[in-house]
Amino acid sequence: MAALDLFGRRWSLRILWELRAGPLGFRPLQKRCDDMSSSVLRQRLTELLDAQVIHQLPDSRYELTPLGQEARHALNPLAHWAERWAATIDPQGADRTDDQSAGRVSHPETVGDGTPERDSAD
Repeated sequence: MAALDLFGRRWSLRILWELRAGPLGFRPLQKRCDDMSSSVLRQRLTELLDAQVIHQLPDSRYELTPLGQEARHALNPLAHWAERWAATIDPQGADRTDDQSAGRVSHPETVGDGTPERDSAD
């Protein structure tokens, strides 16, 4: 399954997740992805572009394609599960307000920002 191979690569899901709210340029996307290395980000963006899950706008920002939006909607149940999981293993995590954890799940393995997303399409 090519999709599992693509999304199973480190940072691929995170990139999709960070693009859920709209287009981002390379540097802002890199910051949102915990300052991942430029070379890895470039590689993942190329893979996601080739898979037609994201595309690059004329102003060089990246955004989800309709296929990418479908993938994002498919990830919502996983994000909700990640929130419950994080609360189970770190009940105080939801009360944190420091820069790194404000509104975010504090576990790098999780998908999501800790904020429940309620779309009518879910």
